[in-house]
Amino acid sequence: MFGPILAREWMVAPRRAKFYVQRVVFVLTLFSLVCTAWALMAGIQQVRNLGDLSRFGSLVFQIVVPLELIVVMFLASVTAASNVSQEKDRRTLILLLLTRMTSSQIVLGKLVSCLLGVTNLVLASLPLLLLIAILGGVSATQVYLAIAIIFLSGCWTGALANVVAFWREKTFQTLAITLLAIVSWLVFCEVIAAGLISAIAPEWAQLLSPVRALWLVCQPIQASSWIPIPGGIPLAHCLLGAAATALFSTIAVQRLRVWNPSQGVRPQAPEDSEEAGSEEKSWKVRAPRPMWNNPVLWREMRTWAYGRKLMIIRLSYFALFLVAMAGVYWSVQTGAALERSRLSDELIPLAAQILIPFHCVSLVMINSLAVNSITNERDGQALDLLLATQITPTQFLIGKLFGVLYVTKEMVILPIALTAYLWSQGGITTENFAFVIGGLIVMDFFSAMLGIHSGMNYSQSRTAIGTSLGTLFFLFLGIATCMMIMMSFRGSFARQLPPFLAIILGGGTGLYVAMGSRNPSPAIALASFGLPFLTFFAITSFILRNQELTVFSVIVAAYGFATTAMIVPALSEFDFAMGKSRSVDEED
Repeated sequence: MFGPILAREWMVAPRRAKFYVQRVVFVLTLFSLVCTAWALMAGIQQVRNLGDLSRFGSLVFQIVVPLELIVVMFLASVTAASNVSQEKDRRTLILLLLTRMTSSQIVLGKLVSCLLGVTNLVLASLPLLLLIAILGGVSATQVYLAIAIIFLSGCWTGALANVVAFWREKTFQTLAITLLAIVSWLVFCEVIAAGLISAIAPEWAQLLSPVRALWLVCQPIQASSWIPIPGGIPLAHCLLGAAATALFSTIAVQRLRVWNPSQGVRPQAPEDSEEAGSEEKSWKVRAPRPMWNNPVLWREMRTWAYGRKLMIIRLSYFALFLVAMAGVYWSVQTGAALERSRLSDELIPLAAQILIPFHCVSLVMINSLAVNSITNERDGQALDLLLATQITPTQFLIGKLFGVLYVTKEMVILPIALTAYLWSQGGITTENFAFVIGGLIVMDFFSAMLGIHSGMNYSQSRTAIGTSLGTLFFLFLGIATCMMIMMSFRGSFARQLPPFLAIILGGGTGLYVAMGSRNPSPAIALASFGLPFLTFFAITSFILRNQELTVFSVIVAAYGFATTAMIVPALSEFDFAMGKSRSVDEED
């Protein structure tokens, strides 16, 4: 049923070193979080009885399991989207359609081959979760239900990315639509949970949202289920995930040969000679458009370099902006955004809980377009020709950098506008508003430059996209995880620093492997190992309150220096990975 695509991946995947490295790193990361939480707890209080161990097991389970869910959903969607998009960019999908393979073998083969890595990670984490259950506070049933929700969430997000990838032609369109669809669904579930949709009961959010269904499983005392089936809401959510996977896969199978090949690459039938002779063709000769001194910037800003369907992404993003604006407006009207939160009540204010996810989505979309601006040139066989022209490295880099920021101008302007509205209503002070805007601008340049840097340093598009998006995603996820642990185990900076040192060093090593392994330099090494520590210091300063200037200065210095460390080498020369140093793991 799955065909030779899955058979090849099944035989080749165990031969790659990354097949084993990924699960080792993944499990070690989760285990380091458990050890960090234990070190913080042992430094705050004495563990005297089984009750203390049970409370620790329940608490650390609520930290590790949601983290695993987010990682699996991200990896499944990005891997499935980039795997199919690479076939389209290299024009090899047409060759697959010409073979004897059926549509189901192509679609399901691509999907299941992408899910092999996700399944590998989920199964590798199962023994660690069972060890947490031995501490107490968590049952084996909760562990198995959590694993089922995580796995099926990866399945339906991968199936969604798969169907979007077969539908859309451009890689950025696939990534952006998939990201917006997943985020929109989660936001819709949160709107239901808030009771803002009168026709739907708030309890349905636990059934529809993977985050809320998993959080229900993580609770030590299970509430009575309103669904009369064994297993309750978690099992019902798993059934919905399986149904969504089947639905998306069925749509992709039915529409595969309708969508592909696209109209742009289909050969046109020749016109009848008699009709051509009887009718005279009148051609309009358009005057040449004036070119700028920087042709790369002109192409990015004055042409549809990323497809006309980019308007769909902009409209979808604007709809997400309207939802965020409605949330901020509601928080202002109810007065929740105008109240200064206290550390004993909540770590992050209500308005910031709405702004931060919206800002993160904007940065991820900027990063995805930046890396695709380089990989599209390489896959389209235009990069070799571009390097042979008289375009200088400065023109190329400036053109790509500012061109990406122009194309994604909605992702740059709308977060600033949303923050400006909150400032106009008195939600934040003028000083903090200036800090937020300055930090957003620095992060916009960092996200764009990280994508360009990854696209220039990795010869395979799938590797470049995964490295760029993965670096930014895990950077944000690491920040969120640190804040969750600090919120659960509060203490002084001196007490928190030693347990977090392993995570900081691990994060620095990961950043250096992603950013500097192909083009090492002292500046990139300093930026890679300095970013996790400075980010940790900024988080600690934020928690201590009344240190906004310190947080702003550290963030601007850290990420500004990292951006400069990537820009300076690219300005000096064209340094592209053209396949000469491709490793064995990157071979298709």
